[in-house]
Amino acid sequence: MENQSEQPGKVRLFIKPYCGWCHEAMDWLNRYGISYEKLDVIGDSQAWNEMLELSGQTMTPTIEVNGKVLADFDTDQLSRFWQQLKNE
Repeated sequence: MENQSEQPGKVRLFIKPYCGWCHEAMDWLNRYGISYEKLDVIGDSQAWNEMLELSGQTMTPTIEVNGKVLADFDTDQLSRFWQQLKNE
């Protein structure tokens, strides 16, 4: 895989603590040395409301980078999203 670690901006990851896909997304970001803010939408109602406003849905993980949002994704989708961000 190409170098994914180039960071195109501030990264915020909305998660549910028991969500397996959320843990995979965090592992992916950590593996590539990508800094991110983790927001627990179960423990933080403000984060829940913000995720709902950004994505229009309640599924996690949801990631927001510089206003671009990817919701309810797996790591293959995250990899493609990240490549698109880097190519912009």
